[in-house]
Amino acid sequence: MADANSGSLSGLTASEAREFHAIFMTSFIVFLVVAIVAHILVWNWRPWLPGSEGYASLIEGVRAATYSVIPYIYQA
Repeated sequence: MADANSGSLSGLTASEAREFHAIFMTSFIVFLVVAIVAHILVWNWRPWLPGSEGYASLIEGVRAATYSVIPYIYQA
């Protein structure tokens, strides 16, 4: 009952393991690049570290958005 894959915990042959590793690494690198680009775009849109005026500009933006949305919510 000795199996050819008895030395492998995953049950894959060496060539199957290499193929899986290549696919995994390629998809991981693509995901990593997409995540880095997304973080750069979000940082350009709204930095998560405050500027010279602190978070005051963020609070004013939220207040302006709230005042523009509230009338649409309470239309009855």
